[in-house]
Amino acid sequence: METRLLEKLFRTCYDETPDRINPLKGDGSERRVYRMQNAYRSIIGVAGDNRPENEAFVQFARHFFACGIPVPEIYIEDLENGVYLEQDLGHYTLFEWMTPIRQQGGFSTRIIDMYKKVLKWLPRLQITAGRRLDYSYCYQHARFSRESMIWDLRYFQHRFLSAFYQRPFDASALEGDFDRLVSHLLEAPGDSFLYRDFQSRNIMILEDEPYFIDFQSGRRGALQYDVASLLFDAKASIPQAVREELLNYYLYCLQEVEPCDAENFLHYFYGFVMIRVMQAFGAYGYLATVKGKKNFLKSVPYALQNLEIINHKAALLEHLPVLRRIFTDLIEDATLRDL
Repeated sequence: METRLLEKLFRTCYDETPDRINPLKGDGSERRVYRMQNAYRSIIGVAGDNRPENEAFVQFARHFFACGIPVPEIYIEDLENGVYLEQDLGHYTLFEWMTPIRQQGGFSTRIIDMYKKVLKWLPRLQITAGRRLDYSYCYQHARFSRESMIWDLRYFQHRFLSAFYQRPFDASALEGDFDRLVSHLLEAPGDSFLYRDFQSRNIMILEDEPYFIDFQSGRRGALQYDVASLLFDAKASIPQAVREELLNYYLYCLQEVEPCDAENFLHYFYGFVMIRVMQAFGAYGYLATVKGKKNFLKSVPYALQNLEIINHKAALLEHLPVLRRIFTDLIEDATLRDL
């Protein structure tokens, strides 16, 4: 049924019929994505059952496109039936693009330069375009608030720890650590666009330039979160020295868009790394145990390496004793390292 709806949109938009409609491999999303082609063009067709999610993506994409941000152009939509057509950005995510390069030459200058292209765009997305965005289209939450943060932390607790952590802990004391972490993060300014899932599988590479996709969960939030998401993307496994170089480059690019107190930014940065990494652990547990997508567990050993960095870098952990013990136990769990 949905392919017929997409074909109808294609005919409406181009007065042509697609010769091929091929499903593309999904990731964690519930939306279905198709490549629609004929002799003249290649278009991406999307079908989704969640109308508010579809509206958020279409409206955000149109706004960012008008602001000159490299996102897919929306050609036509039928949101009543949950379908729309968008620009085909090719075959390679940033992760897929860099994998063969890395296999041949490690995390090379070519890869670092591509990450710098990505980070050059990020402040423009967060601030220049983000502060003029209509946040009434947010379909989950309009702000990365205390409620949203606590939800992410409990997601880590109930979807990952409950399935994979082998030792008892005081749930009430853990809740106290969660509250202290969230109170700390809420001190950071939070009026920019927060992409929510800014990582290497949500960035396409076309003709050696990055394009951004899957930003429909965006909301208002702190600048640090998206930088943490990109640099601590588990399977991308960016070397720590390169992370620090890229973080400094982002701060340089940020200063070009808006004056920034770098010391204040860094004061909160590893707290946002912490909550992002915990949210990712929760997602791996949920997708593996509830959705049956066991391949997501392959990211766990890489995420454990991120926990090691957090243990060394996040001074805030001195005030979060239960979390620090849990992180240490997870890092030392040989079963998790072998997933």
